[in-house]
Amino acid sequence: NIQKSDSSITLIVFDKNCGKSEALNAGFKETSGDIIITMDADLQDDPHEIHNLISKLDEGWDLVSGWKEKRHDPLGKTIPSKLFNYIVRKISKLDIHDFNCGLKGYKSKVIKKLNIYGGLHRFIPYLALENGFSITEISVNHRAREFGESKYGGSRMFKGFFDFLSIIFISKYSKRPLHVFGFIGFSLFFVGMIINSYLTYSWFLGEALTNRPLLFLGVLLSIVGIQIFSIGFIAELIVSYMSKESDQAKQILKK
Repeated sequence: NIQKSDSSITLIVFDKNCGKSEALNAGFKETSGDIIITMDADLQDDPHEIHNLISKLDEGWDLVSGWKEKRHDPLGKTIPSKLFNYIVRKISKLDIHDFNCGLKGYKSKVIKKLNIYGGLHRFIPYLALENGFSITEISVNHRAREFGESKYGGSRMFKGFFDFLSIIFISKYSKRPLHVFGFIGFSLFFVGMIINSYLTYSWFLGEALTNRPLLFLGVLLSIVGIQIFSIGFIAELIVSYMSKESDQAKQILKK
């Protein structure tokens, strides 16, 4: 009914429930304004905060995230959320209190850089930071839930944490995979070689190694270390090849 009375409103309908990330991504692709505001549909976000978000953006920030400082939710939701936000804040070094708050304000250049899928909507501020945008937050009014039930809980916190580890790996090591695979592989190989060197020294002193489980551990660590290092090296070759292909494609398009 609202869409019929206002032609500027666009309604996007999915064939099934695809999740919040996909919904945001679809909405971002349809937007054409200079400033974009997102808010949840459970009526807990206060629309009066939109003006405050825009005012903060006008100060020069690229993304303004809401902070539900006085939150009206049960402990089963607030405690896991605080723990999750604390862990993400410490790892990301991004000093905001509520990564998952749906009430946010963006400049258009921010959303054009973001590709949100899976559960990545929880980490939009971090993704924006990794793309070089300035991030801040403001305290926003949060209202008690009147309709429906929240699906947030402890299990989602753990899923979100693993999503965050994926984001860190992709953002920091997608173009230099050997840095992480090489470090892990070399560390395991180094420990394995220390163990094997010790056992070799013991063997020279006349100690039998047939019943020493430590021997199998040393050999295992050395082999696994070489394999992990090799995976990183192959990944590095693939990244280098794809980068050259991308540069060639850009040159062709310029011509």
